[in-house]
Amino acid sequence: MIIDPLSLKLFVTIVEEGTIAGAAEREHIAASAVSKRISELEESFGTPLLHRTNKGVAPTDAGITLLQLARGVLHDMNNLYVQISEYSSGVRGHVRLCANISAINQFLPAEIRSFMDLHPQIHVHLEGAISETIMKSVAEGGADVGIVTMGAYRQDLEFLPYHSDQLIVITPKDHALAQKRSVSFQETLEFDFVGLSVGSALHNQLLRAAQELDRTPKLRIQVNSFDALCLMVEAGLGIGIVPKGAAKPYFKGLRIRPVALDEPWARRELKICIRSYDALHAAARLLVDHLEKPAT
Repeated sequence: MIIDPLSLKLFVTIVEEGTIAGAAEREHIAASAVSKRISELEESFGTPLLHRTNKGVAPTDAGITLLQLARGVLHDMNNLYVQISEYSSGVRGHVRLCANISAINQFLPAEIRSFMDLHPQIHVHLEGAISETIMKSVAEGGADVGIVTMGAYRQDLEFLPYHSDQLIVITPKDHALAQKRSVSFQETLEFDFVGLSVGSALHNQLLRAAQELDRTPKLRIQVNSFDALCLMVEAGLGIGIVPKGAAKPYFKGLRIRPVALDEPWARRELKICIRSYDALHAAARLLVDHLEKPAT
């Protein structure tokens, strides 16, 4: 059986979009042509891949299996093309790195720079995402290497030591907590919060900590980055809890005050996640070796 990569790509797009029309628009192909390719796939495999309704489509059990395998195949084919084609420009490797904003803000700029100084023929493509999305992307082959803040482990990934960071409270300079040397999390719950977006490791961590106290944080506004969070705190929209290293560059330029967070969970572990160290291609293995820190 010869399977056309375009048909696999269209199948993945259909599942992501939820409709054949949406996939056709996204891929700039006629809907009838998309439908024909999926019908040919189903005929080749001898089983339905999609449930079709007047509201759209959803993968069958066989379709879910194909979705996972197709993403891996398409990633490997793309990686094959990228790594071989880059020989013509002198680049000898390509690594797809996906990291959360804690790693991107605190550690990765200097570490990627030092890595590329050592390996100028390796290109690093960096994407930001929340930790749960990163682990899913690595597991499904969408990224070679991930960096996450540890919450729940996935059994299908390997985790290697990276960095730890320290959470602190930031307040406007005229806030009631601004003059304290340290505060407990329970004390902060009396005030409005500026938080990160739903699904981020830090957002989930604060919700869990509040639930243990039978409380709910007063989230007045939520943002997608630490710089935006610091600016919102300066504007008086609430207090925030952030990694110290991510907020430190803003202490001098913004009217915000750092306050120590007196909680055992304020120290967090960041980890490198990969599908398998032995299965990494050479460029990705070099990057992992460069980023990995001795366990302490």
